[in-house]
Amino acid sequence: MTSSEASTQRIPPFVSLGSARSVAGPVATPGRGGIHPERVSNAAKSAAVSRETTTGGRSNVIDAIDDSSPIARELAHETKRRERLVGRQLPRPENTRVFTVSNQKGGVGKTTTTVNIAAALAAAGLNVLVIDIDPQGNASTALGIEHHADVDSIYDVLINDVPLADVVAPCPDIGNLICAPATIHLAGAEIELVSLVAREQRLRRAIDVYAKTREKNGEQRLDYIFIDCPPSLGLLTVNAFCAANEVLIPIQCEYYALEGLSQLLKNIEMIQKHLNADLVVSTILLTMYDGRTNLAAQVAAEVRQHFPDQVLSAVVPRSVRISEAPSYQQTVMTYDPSSSGALSYLEAAAEIAER
Repeated sequence: MTSSEASTQRIPPFVSLGSARSVAGPVATPGRGGIHPERVSNAAKSAAVSRETTTGGRSNVIDAIDDSSPIARELAHETKRRERLVGRQLPRPENTRVFTVSNQKGGVGKTTTTVNIAAALAAAGLNVLVIDIDPQGNASTALGIEHHADVDSIYDVLINDVPLADVVAPCPDIGNLICAPATIHLAGAEIELVSLVAREQRLRRAIDVYAKTREKNGEQRLDYIFIDCPPSLGLLTVNAFCAANEVLIPIQCEYYALEGLSQLLKNIEMIQKHLNADLVVSTILLTMYDGRTNLAAQVAAEVRQHFPDQVLSAVVPRSVRISEAPSYQQTVMTYDPSSSGALSYLEAAAEIAER
Protein backbone atom coordinates (compact mmCIF):
# COMPACT_ATOMS: atom_id res chain seq x y z
CA MET A 1 0.00 0.00 0.00
CA THR A 2 1.41 3.40 -0.95
CA SER A 3 1.35 6.32 1.46
CA SER A 4 -1.31 8.07 -0.62
CA GLU A 5 -3.52 4.99 -0.47
CA ALA A 6 -3.03 4.69 3.26
CA SER A 7 -4.01 8.32 3.79
CA THR A 8 -7.39 7.78 2.17
CA GLN A 9 -8.15 4.33 3.57
CA ARG A 10 -11.25 4.10 5.73
CA ILE A 11 -12.02 1.51 8.34
CA PRO A 12 -15.30 -0.36 7.81
CA PRO A 13 -17.71 1.20 10.31
CA PHE A 14 -18.70 -0.44 13.56
CA VAL A 15 -16.82 -3.69 13.93
CA SER A 16 -18.96 -5.79 16.26
CA LEU A 17 -18.12 -5.23 19.91
CA GLY A 18 -16.15 -7.92 21.63
CA SER A 19 -14.85 -9.35 18.34
CA ALA A 20 -11.34 -10.74 17.94
CA ARG A 21 -10.29 -7.48 16.37
CA SER A 22 -11.12 -5.59 19.54
CA VAL A 23 -8.72 -7.66 21.65
CA ALA A 24 -5.91 -8.93 19.43
CA GLY A 25 -4.15 -8.68 16.12
CA PRO A 26 -3.13 -5.70 13.99
CA VAL A 27 -5.72 -3.07 13.16
CA ALA A 28 -5.71 -1.46 9.73
CA THR A 29 -5.85 2.21 10.61
CA PRO A 30 -5.35 5.03 8.12
CA GLY A 31 -2.18 6.14 9.88
CA ARG A 32 1.05 7.06 8.14
CA GLY A 33 2.66 4.27 6.14
CA GLY A 34 -0.21 1.75 6.31
CA ILE A 35 0.33 -1.80 7.61
CA HIS A 36 3.89 -3.13 7.84
CA PRO A 37 4.20 -6.78 6.71
CA GLU A 38 6.96 -7.49 9.24
CA ARG A 39 4.76 -6.35 12.12
CA VAL A 40 1.90 -8.47 10.88
CA SER A 41 4.20 -11.49 10.61
CA ASN A 42 5.63 -10.96 14.09
CA ALA A 43 2.17 -10.47 15.55
CA ALA A 44 0.97 -13.70 13.92
CA LYS A 45 3.98 -15.61 15.30
CA SER A 46 3.39 -14.23 18.79
CA ALA A 47 -0.28 -15.19 18.67
CA ALA A 48 0.64 -18.69 17.47
CA VAL A 49 3.10 -19.17 20.33
CA SER A 50 0.48 -17.96 22.82
CA ARG A 51 -2.06 -20.44 21.48
CA GLU A 52 0.46 -23.31 21.55
CA THR A 53 1.45 -22.67 25.15
CA THR A 54 -2.12 -22.17 26.39
CA THR A 55 -3.15 -24.66 29.04
CA GLY A 56 -6.54 -26.12 29.79
CA GLY A 57 -7.69 -26.00 26.18
CA ARG A 58 -7.94 -22.22 26.14
CA SER A 59 -7.60 -20.79 22.67
CA ASN A 60 -8.18 -17.10 23.48
CA VAL A 61 -4.99 -15.03 23.57
CA ILE A 62 -6.45 -12.91 26.36
CA ASP A 63 -6.89 -15.97 28.57
CA ALA A 64 -3.22 -16.84 28.19
CA ILE A 65 -1.97 -13.45 29.40
CA ASP A 66 -0.81 -13.14 32.99
CA ASP A 67 -3.37 -10.80 34.54
CA SER A 68 -0.77 -9.53 37.00
CA SER A 69 0.45 -7.26 34.20
CA PRO A 70 -1.11 -3.76 34.29
CA ILE A 71 -1.59 -3.82 30.52
CA ALA A 72 -3.28 -7.22 30.70
CA ARG A 73 -5.59 -6.06 33.48
CA GLU A 74 -6.58 -3.01 31.44
CA LEU A 75 -7.17 -5.13 28.37
CA ALA A 76 -9.31 -7.60 30.31
CA HIS A 77 -11.29 -4.72 31.84
CA GLU A 78 -12.01 -3.22 28.41
CA THR A 79 -13.08 -6.61 27.10
CA LYS A 80 -15.60 -6.99 29.92
CA ARG A 81 -16.95 -3.49 29.22
CA ARG A 82 -17.44 -4.41 25.56
CA GLU A 83 -19.20 -7.65 26.44
CA ARG A 84 -21.74 -5.69 28.49
CA LEU A 85 -22.60 -3.64 25.40
CA VAL A 86 -22.89 -6.52 22.92
CA GLY A 87 -26.46 -6.98 21.72
CA ARG A 88 -27.85 -4.23 23.95
CA GLN A 89 -30.95 -2.64 22.43
CA LEU A 90 -31.26 1.07 23.16
CA PRO A 91 -34.81 2.24 23.89
CA ARG A 92 -36.50 4.71 21.58
CA PRO A 93 -37.65 7.82 23.50
CA GLU A 94 -41.36 8.64 23.64
CA ASN A 95 -40.69 12.11 22.24
CA THR A 96 -37.78 13.72 20.43
CA ARG A 97 -35.05 14.60 22.90
CA VAL A 98 -33.29 17.84 22.02
CA PHE A 99 -29.86 18.36 23.59
CA THR A 100 -27.78 21.50 23.57
CA VAL A 101 -24.12 20.55 24.02
CA SER A 102 -22.59 23.60 25.63
CA ASN A 103 -19.76 24.89 27.76
CA GLN A 104 -18.45 28.44 27.72
CA LYS A 105 -14.91 27.15 28.12
CA GLY A 106 -13.32 26.15 24.83
CA GLY A 107 -11.44 22.93 24.20
CA VAL A 108 -13.43 20.73 26.59
CA GLY A 109 -14.73 18.32 23.94
CA LYS A 110 -18.12 19.79 22.99
CA THR A 111 -17.91 18.95 19.29
CA THR A 112 -16.21 15.60 19.89
CA THR A 113 -18.91 14.64 22.37
CA THR A 114 -21.69 15.79 20.06
CA VAL A 115 -20.64 13.83 16.99
CA ASN A 116 -19.57 10.65 18.77
CA ILE A 117 -22.64 10.26 20.96
CA ALA A 118 -24.82 11.06 17.94
CA ALA A 119 -22.93 8.44 15.90
CA ALA A 120 -23.27 5.81 18.65
CA LEU A 121 -27.04 6.37 18.94
CA ALA A 122 -27.49 6.32 15.16
CA ALA A 123 -25.51 3.08 14.94
CA ALA A 124 -28.04 1.57 17.34
CA GLY A 125 -30.80 2.31 14.82
CA LEU A 126 -32.10 5.57 16.29
CA ASN A 127 -32.80 8.61 14.10
CA VAL A 128 -30.41 11.41 15.00
CA LEU A 129 -29.92 14.99 13.77
CA VAL A 130 -26.84 17.08 14.54
CA ILE A 131 -27.20 20.85 14.18
CA ASP A 132 -23.87 22.65 13.92
CA ILE A 133 -24.19 26.28 14.99
CA ASP A 134 -20.49 26.82 15.66
CA PRO A 135 -19.01 29.07 12.92
CA GLN A 136 -15.89 26.88 12.91
CA GLY A 137 -17.98 24.02 11.51
CA ASN A 138 -15.98 21.29 13.27
CA ALA A 139 -18.99 19.01 13.77
CA SER A 140 -19.73 19.20 10.05
CA THR A 141 -16.12 18.24 9.31
CA ALA A 142 -16.17 15.26 11.68
CA LEU A 143 -19.35 13.91 10.07
CA GLY A 144 -18.01 14.30 6.53
CA ILE A 145 -20.54 16.98 5.54
CA GLU A 146 -19.62 19.68 3.03
CA HIS A 147 -19.73 23.12 4.63
CA HIS A 148 -17.97 25.53 2.30
CA ALA A 149 -19.34 29.01 1.66
CA ASP A 150 -21.52 27.93 -1.30
CA VAL A 151 -23.48 25.34 0.70
CA ASP A 152 -26.83 26.19 2.27
CA SER A 153 -26.33 25.95 6.01
CA ILE A 154 -27.89 26.65 9.36
CA TYR A 155 -27.04 30.31 8.71
CA ASP A 156 -29.65 30.38 5.93
CA VAL A 157 -32.16 28.76 8.28
CA LEU A 158 -31.66 31.37 11.00
CA ILE A 159 -31.29 34.48 8.85
CA ASN A 160 -33.09 33.78 5.57
CA ASP A 161 -35.87 31.46 6.81
CA VAL A 162 -34.72 28.59 4.57
CA PRO A 163 -36.47 25.35 5.70
CA LEU A 164 -34.27 23.03 7.73
CA ALA A 165 -35.30 20.20 5.40
CA ASP A 166 -33.44 21.93 2.54
CA VAL A 167 -30.22 22.16 4.56
CA VAL A 168 -29.75 18.78 6.26
CA ALA A 169 -27.41 16.25 4.64
CA PRO A 170 -26.84 12.56 5.45
CA CYS A 171 -23.61 11.41 7.08
CA PRO A 172 -21.78 9.23 4.51
CA ASP A 173 -20.47 6.73 7.09
CA ILE A 174 -23.46 6.22 9.38
CA GLY A 175 -27.07 5.50 8.50
CA ASN A 176 -29.86 7.33 10.37
CA LEU A 177 -27.53 10.25 11.08
CA ILE A 178 -28.10 13.61 9.38
CA CYS A 179 -26.47 16.99 9.91
CA ALA A 180 -27.36 20.63 9.36
CA PRO A 181 -23.91 22.07 8.58
CA ALA A 182 -22.34 25.35 9.61
CA THR A 183 -20.48 27.69 7.28
CA ILE A 184 -18.24 30.69 7.81
CA HIS A 185 -21.28 32.92 7.28
CA LEU A 186 -22.31 32.11 10.85
CA ALA A 187 -19.48 34.32 12.08
CA GLY A 188 -21.61 37.37 11.26
CA ALA A 189 -24.93 35.88 12.28
CA GLU A 190 -24.73 37.24 15.82
CA ILE A 191 -24.96 40.79 14.50
CA GLU A 192 -27.60 40.02 11.88
CA LEU A 193 -29.87 38.31 14.42
CA VAL A 194 -30.08 41.42 16.59
CA SER A 195 -32.57 43.18 14.33
CA LEU A 196 -34.73 40.14 13.50
CA VAL A 197 -38.14 39.38 15.01
CA ALA A 198 -38.16 36.64 17.70
CA ARG A 199 -34.40 36.37 17.36
CA GLU A 200 -34.02 33.92 20.27
CA GLN A 201 -36.68 31.49 18.99
CA ARG A 202 -35.73 31.14 15.34
CA LEU A 203 -33.95 27.80 15.66
CA ARG A 204 -36.75 26.33 17.76
CA ARG A 205 -39.36 27.27 15.17
CA ALA A 206 -37.23 25.83 12.36
CA ILE A 207 -36.98 22.51 14.23
CA ASP A 208 -40.74 22.42 14.84
CA VAL A 209 -41.45 23.03 11.16
CA TYR A 210 -38.96 20.34 10.17
CA ALA A 211 -40.63 17.81 12.47
CA LYS A 212 -43.99 18.50 10.83
CA THR A 213 -42.43 18.21 7.37
CA ARG A 214 -41.01 14.76 8.21
CA GLU A 215 -44.38 13.63 9.50
CA LYS A 216 -46.15 14.94 6.41
CA ASN A 217 -43.68 13.11 4.13
CA GLY A 218 -44.15 9.84 6.00
CA GLU A 219 -40.63 9.86 7.44
CA GLN A 220 -39.84 8.49 10.88
CA ARG A 221 -39.76 10.89 13.78
CA LEU A 222 -36.35 12.06 14.98
CA ASP A 223 -35.32 10.43 18.25
CA TYR A 224 -32.46 12.75 19.15
CA ILE A 225 -31.31 16.21 18.14
CA PHE A 226 -27.88 17.45 19.26
CA ILE A 227 -26.98 21.12 18.86
CA ASP A 228 -23.25 21.86 18.90
CA CYS A 229 -22.65 25.36 20.29
CA PRO A 230 -19.76 27.82 20.04
CA PRO A 231 -17.83 28.52 23.28
CA SER A 232 -19.72 31.71 24.12
CA LEU A 233 -23.12 32.95 25.21
CA GLY A 234 -24.12 34.94 22.15
CA LEU A 235 -27.39 34.79 20.24
CA LEU A 236 -26.41 31.54 18.53
CA THR A 237 -26.04 29.76 21.86
CA VAL A 238 -29.18 31.42 23.20
CA ASN A 239 -31.06 30.06 20.18
CA ALA A 240 -29.75 26.60 21.02
CA PHE A 241 -30.88 26.89 24.65
CA CYS A 242 -34.34 28.02 23.57
CA ALA A 243 -34.66 25.14 21.09
CA ALA A 244 -33.61 22.40 23.54
CA ASN A 245 -35.17 20.81 26.57
CA GLU A 246 -31.94 19.27 27.89
CA VAL A 247 -28.38 20.50 28.30
CA LEU A 248 -25.37 18.18 27.97
CA ILE A 249 -22.24 19.70 29.51
CA PRO A 250 -18.84 18.18 28.69
CA ILE A 251 -16.34 18.97 31.45
CA GLN A 252 -12.61 18.61 31.02
CA CYS A 253 -11.04 17.09 34.13
CA GLU A 254 -8.97 20.15 34.99
CA TYR A 255 -9.39 23.00 37.46
CA TYR A 256 -10.43 25.71 35.00
CA ALA A 257 -13.37 23.58 33.95
CA LEU A 258 -14.95 24.01 37.39
CA GLU A 259 -14.83 27.79 37.11
CA GLY A 260 -16.41 27.64 33.66
CA LEU A 261 -19.15 25.33 34.92
CA SER A 262 -20.33 27.70 37.64
CA GLN A 263 -20.57 30.56 35.15
CA LEU A 264 -22.43 28.38 32.65
CA LEU A 265 -25.01 27.31 35.23
CA LYS A 266 -25.76 30.94 36.05
CA ASN A 267 -26.40 31.67 32.39
CA ILE A 268 -28.64 28.61 32.03
CA GLU A 269 -30.61 29.75 35.06
CA MET A 270 -31.15 33.10 33.36
CA ILE A 271 -32.38 31.35 30.19
CA GLN A 272 -34.76 29.21 32.27
CA LYS A 273 -36.16 32.28 33.98
CA HIS A 274 -36.77 34.44 30.92
CA LEU A 275 -36.85 32.34 27.73
CA ASN A 276 -37.23 28.57 28.23
CA ALA A 277 -38.69 27.30 31.49
CA ASP A 278 -38.50 23.67 30.29
CA LEU A 279 -34.71 23.67 29.97
CA VAL A 280 -32.87 21.37 32.40
CA VAL A 281 -29.25 20.36 32.87
CA SER A 282 -29.77 16.63 32.48
CA THR A 283 -26.31 15.30 31.60
CA ILE A 284 -22.69 16.03 32.51
CA LEU A 285 -19.89 14.06 30.85
CA LEU A 286 -16.31 14.02 32.14
CA THR A 287 -13.87 14.23 29.22
CA MET A 288 -10.09 14.10 28.69
CA TYR A 289 -9.71 12.08 31.88
CA ASP A 290 -6.15 11.08 32.73
CA GLY A 291 -6.19 8.43 35.43
CA ARG A 292 -2.47 8.90 36.10
CA THR A 293 -3.01 12.31 37.73
CA ASN A 294 -4.51 13.12 41.12
CA LEU A 295 -5.98 16.34 39.73
CA ALA A 296 -8.24 14.51 37.28
CA ALA A 297 -9.52 12.24 40.04
CA GLN A 298 -10.14 15.22 42.35
CA VAL A 299 -12.03 17.18 39.69
CA ALA A 300 -14.14 14.12 38.84
CA ALA A 301 -14.93 13.49 42.50
CA GLU A 302 -15.91 17.11 43.09
CA VAL A 303 -18.21 17.25 40.06
CA ARG A 304 -19.86 13.96 41.08
CA GLN A 305 -20.34 15.27 44.61
CA HIS A 306 -22.15 18.42 43.45
CA PHE A 307 -24.11 16.80 40.59
CA PRO A 308 -24.69 13.16 41.56
CA ASP A 309 -27.74 12.71 39.32
CA GLN A 310 -26.40 14.46 36.23
CA VAL A 311 -22.88 13.06 35.89
CA LEU A 312 -22.63 9.97 33.68
CA SER A 313 -20.80 6.91 34.96
CA ALA A 314 -18.94 6.74 31.64
CA VAL A 315 -15.74 8.78 31.51
CA VAL A 316 -13.96 9.71 28.27
CA PRO A 317 -10.18 9.31 28.53
CA ARG A 318 -7.51 11.25 26.73
CA SER A 319 -7.17 9.42 23.44
CA VAL A 320 -5.03 9.91 20.37
CA ARG A 321 -7.63 8.09 18.27
CA ILE A 322 -10.34 10.58 19.24
CA SER A 323 -8.07 13.45 18.19
CA GLU A 324 -7.05 11.80 14.91
CA ALA A 325 -10.55 10.91 13.67
CA PRO A 326 -11.66 14.42 12.50
CA SER A 327 -8.64 14.70 10.21
CA TYR A 328 -10.16 11.82 8.22
CA GLN A 329 -13.65 13.40 8.37
CA GLN A 330 -14.87 10.65 10.65
CA THR A 331 -16.00 10.12 14.21
CA VAL A 332 -13.93 7.79 16.37
CA MET A 333 -16.85 5.35 16.12
CA THR A 334 -15.96 4.64 12.49
CA TYR A 335 -12.29 5.62 12.51
CA ASP A 336 -11.29 3.11 15.19
CA PRO A 337 -14.29 1.37 16.79
CA SER A 338 -11.99 -0.87 18.85
CA SER A 339 -10.33 2.06 20.66
CA SER A 340 -10.90 2.98 24.29
CA GLY A 341 -12.34 6.33 23.21
CA ALA A 342 -15.00 4.70 21.03
CA LEU A 343 -15.88 2.32 23.87
CA SER A 344 -16.32 5.22 26.30
CA TYR A 345 -18.64 7.10 23.95
CA LEU A 346 -20.66 3.92 23.33
CA GLU A 347 -21.12 3.59 27.09
CA ALA A 348 -22.09 7.26 27.41
CA ALA A 349 -24.65 6.98 24.58
CA ALA A 350 -26.20 3.87 26.11
CA GLU A 351 -26.41 5.57 29.50
CA ILE A 352 -28.11 8.64 28.01
CA ALA A 353 -30.61 6.50 26.10
CA GLU A 354 -31.54 4.44 29.16
CA ARG A 355 -32.07 7.40 31.47
